[in-house]
Amino acid sequence: MKEKQVGFQIKTVGNLIRRNIDKSKTFKEQKRFGGAHGWAIGYLYDNRHRDVFQRDFESDFSIRRSTVTNMLNNMEKNGLIVRESVESDARLKKIVLTEKSLKIHSEITAEINSLEAKMQRGINKSEIDIFFKVIGKIRQNLEENDD
Repeated sequence: MKEKQVGFQIKTVGNLIRRNIDKSKTFKEQKRFGGAHGWAIGYLYDNRHRDVFQRDFESDFSIRRSTVTNMLNNMEKNGLIVRESVESDARLKKIVLTEKSLKIHSEITAEINSLEAKMQRGINKSEIDIFFKVIGKIRQNLEENDD
């Protein structure tokens, strides 16, 4: 009766989503950079209205300085970011997306939107609202501390 097990269905849908992503030309091309670069590009894009520094990655994602340094060095080597000095402190280098990264972000966003449309095809607004209500409750149940 696995078809009536919520966890099994969520895992199955997750597998199908991953399979669709893996078939995507855009995601295949981006895999050569690594997954961490994708979320770093997304983070920088979402925060493009302000200066972002290495320490922001360290604190916002709770990762070690050496890990962030390696990731940013690789991203710089691959032409995904540049580090620019700031006027207020010559020791600080803000991290800025390149045109190449902006293009990647745009392509990934289009792929995500396409996948979302595919997943929601034939599902009306009230059904989507119910889905989010139910999935929110499942998430809340799982996040509860059951000491």
